[in-house]
Amino acid sequence: MKRIGLYLFNQDCRVQDNKALLALSTTVDALVCLFCLPTQNHFSKHFAQVPPTQAQLGFLKSTLHDLQGTLAQHGQTLQVEFGDRYTITHDYIQRYGITHVGQAIHSGYNETKVWKKLQATFTKVEFLSDNTSHLLDEIQLPFSLAELPKTFSGFRKQIEKEAFITTLQAQKPTLVHHLPPAPVALYFSLPEIISNGNNPYYCGGESNAQRHLARYFDSSSASSYKLTRNALQGDDFSTRFSPYLSHGAIGPHQILHALRQYEALNGHNESTYWIYFELLWREYFRWYSAQHQAALFRFSGVSQTTPLTSFYAQRFAAWCNANTPSPFINALMNELNVTGWLSNRGRQIVASYLINEMQLDWRYGAAYFEQCLIDYDVASNWGNWQYIAGVGADVKGGRHFNIEKQAKLYDPSGEYTQTWSPPSATSNPNGQSDCNDITGWPCHCKVEC
Repeated sequence: MKRIGLYLFNQDCRVQDNKALLALSTTVDALVCLFCLPTQNHFSKHFAQVPPTQAQLGFLKSTLHDLQGTLAQHGQTLQVEFGDRYTITHDYIQRYGITHVGQAIHSGYNETKVWKKLQATFTKVEFLSDNTSHLLDEIQLPFSLAELPKTFSGFRKQIEKEAFITTLQAQKPTLVHHLPPAPVALYFSLPEIISNGNNPYYCGGESNAQRHLARYFDSSSASSYKLTRNALQGDDFSTRFSPYLSHGAIGPHQILHALRQYEALNGHNESTYWIYFELLWREYFRWYSAQHQAALFRFSGVSQTTPLTSFYAQRFAAWCNANTPSPFINALMNELNVTGWLSNRGRQIVASYLINEMQLDWRYGAAYFEQCLIDYDVASNWGNWQYIAGVGADVKGGRHFNIEKQAKLYDPSGEYTQTWSPPSATSNPNGQSDCNDITGWPCHCKVEC
């Protein structure tokens, strides 16, 4: 009997260093490669559905084009479908007589639910999965998933004291040298919603990820990363690995391997450690998502605390549209809307503003980020929003930033605000917030952080 495989690309849009793809390709005689763009979002159906932005779709488009080019080098092609992930996969299994289905292990609640439903439906089909986006396999964790530390600090300390972490850091990425052919003639095409997208600021894909990885570590930026990571703009102030990581165009092992090579040549310091530190944060949120599942989207998060916030459509629209009383917030939101990316510091500031100044339900902010970010990752996005809202992995009960103080610290000359000020902003020209005059919500800008 001919073994026909179906590989479900998701957050692993690469061929190399893809253990799940390697496992399936060495098991089957023919292979169909599929990417599904789901119509349903991760958040509750009760939230207003906002379509993905052109910036986000444009980055995805370049990612998929690049993946198709790499697959073509191996005699394969990518099928891209828009719709319900379960329905599409169900159809492909029946249409091509699939005997084996493979995918990368996913920590997301909806993705995990679809995978289990497929397994329950097709009991005679063999399902294979492997880790492509975690630094650690679950069996390597020094605790059970149910005993995941409640804070990142607790997680990091346990991981770093384990001897296996030294071996892990020395691992080289796995290579794929051959892919089976498709069972029938297949042709690459993009759904209209993606084919019309464009992002002039950022270009995705495995080949671009590898070029960026090489360029970044060929520079000296890694040695000063901790000093620049809180900046809002500039050359290499951020590693900008996150868009490639979120789409799986590059794997965390590849970055860690390149980092260790850089340290061997240029020395280890606090900044190079901080890149590893950020990879561990990402790792923690992936296991956090796997443990808490649907609680990732709950108003009270994983805590017993219900935030003293609600929902006001006018306020939320003002935040989304970069039309708040704060020119600084407007600039940050405009960069997000136009490019699909925002600095780490910028994300924390606008999240704090939505929750604390606008007094809005944090989930609406997380949902909006889901529609905008080119580096959207369900675990990191929702985990970080819970962290800021004080309902997640934070013993301090959230983060409340003084917006004026943040602007003075990170945009003292106003250059960033001027660069990204939206053309139709109705903010006060003197830079002072006048919340009640414009929107009617109370201002808490004097709270220190």
